[in-house]
Amino acid sequence: MRALISVSDKTGIVELAKNLVSLGVEIISTGGTYGKLKEAGISAIEISELTGFPECLDGRVKTLHPVVHAGLLAMRSNPSHMKQLADLNIEPIDMVVVNLYPFKQTILKEGVTREEAVENIDIGGPTMLRAAAKNYQDVVVVVDPLDYDKVLSELKEAGQVSYQTKFYLMQKVFQHTSSYDTMIADYLRKERNDRELPETLTMTFEKIQDMRYGENPHQKAAFYREIGRKKGSITDAVQLNGKELSFNNINDTNGALELLKEFTEPTVVACKHGNPCGVGSADNILDAWKKAFAADKVSVYGGIVVANREIPLAMAEEMKKVFLEVVVAPSYEEEALKLLQTKKNVRLLELKDIEVPQDEHAYLQILFNQKLTIGGLIVQTVDSKLLIEEDLKVVTDRVPTDKEMEDLRFAWKIVKFVKSNGIALAKDKQSVGIGPGQVNRIWAAKQAIEHAKELIGENAAEGAVLASDAFFPFDDCVEAAHHAGITAIIQPGGSIRDEDSIKKCNEYGIAMVFTGMRHFRH
Repeated sequence: MRALISVSDKTGIVELAKNLVSLGVEIISTGGTYGKLKEAGISAIEISELTGFPECLDGRVKTLHPVVHAGLLAMRSNPSHMKQLADLNIEPIDMVVVNLYPFKQTILKEGVTREEAVENIDIGGPTMLRAAAKNYQDVVVVVDPLDYDKVLSELKEAGQVSYQTKFYLMQKVFQHTSSYDTMIADYLRKERNDRELPETLTMTFEKIQDMRYGENPHQKAAFYREIGRKKGSITDAVQLNGKELSFNNINDTNGALELLKEFTEPTVVACKHGNPCGVGSADNILDAWKKAFAADKVSVYGGIVVANREIPLAMAEEMKKVFLEVVVAPSYEEEALKLLQTKKNVRLLELKDIEVPQDEHAYLQILFNQKLTIGGLIVQTVDSKLLIEEDLKVVTDRVPTDKEMEDLRFAWKIVKFVKSNGIALAKDKQSVGIGPGQVNRIWAAKQAIEHAKELIGENAAEGAVLASDAFFPFDDCVEAAHHAGITAIIQPGGSIRDEDSIKKCNEYGIAMVFTGMRHFRH
């Protein structure tokens, strides 16, 4: 039995080679791997000795030779293949242990050049892996160091690797090479600044963790991250306390972070089931927390809280009184962290680049926002814009005051991330009522108003502003706003019945602003 070993990641390779030699396996190796094995006193044949041709072009050409690939691809059950090997004086190769040039590690380095990245595109490695995998019945092909023990165990126990294991290793090879090629293609897309939706879509993600279950206990789930560091995303967060994140934790936290990124001032967002339930901005993060918490003390129970400033001890003392599932912040005061860690089940995440916005040119809204259909996938660009200033248009006789305009912008940021039909009420940079996910807009408006009254106080909506993620099809939302004491409204406009809503606003002295941009969110 002969094994060709050529690895970039040399984890466990010496131990594997020693065990193979003890089982009577002849080792063929290349470059740095050959040197590593010789240094360890392991007998090996250098690849150039096998091929009769020296490595050349700075190591670009080593294994690309008929002696190697005929030895891998010859089917042992095919007499013609075996006769050709004998006529050509080529011996079969029965095992390939190969992992590829570190392309991922290369492109993750700060300041890496395109030339350096391209030089770390492996050619010979994938070619050998694919050849060996195609002939999986006869060749054991190992791409992952985690499989070394499995292969050795079967060789020691049965003198051969089972057909089932060979088939498993084959599948793993093509999974690995497809991910590798996709990673290269994605890097090149970004290098070219290519913002088009491609004719074919391939994605590569790496598993962060398995989960206990998905949205429901009978569903399996795992969390994956896109290859490459995504600053400011939950995949980049460091967990400091608590149980592993669940499917719903990750989904809800992602939604909360998306909304938080709309704010630059100290802001706290509380989120439940993918919708914001309390948002507050202030001069300091403690006051922002007080506003967010006061907005909905009921829904925040068991919810997600994200903050864009370091969490001080005083804030931690207040948060400790509330049952929270997840807390995310760029940092924690030492004493604040110690205090929150006394609650063993709260998941504390540190996300240093929490304010970094999403890439507005990304064509894929990360895994959270992909839309699956039966047999298909809908892909769209990221909803990165909030509004276009020059498109803002006051359509009523009364112009909003500066204070109202400030709150209108605040409410517009919130409603962008409320599931549609969505309505958000705000006053003094605090959410006071949120109506998410209704099948018609008036129900969403009534829900937001009723929540304000129930959760904050009977007059909570008086002097507040209202934001709607899409246009008003009727003037009934204006009517409801007036009776609640709302003084200004922001909405996209664009309904054939806009004039009905404008007329009703003028009748009640409500200011209305059209954005010309909707943020509908299923």
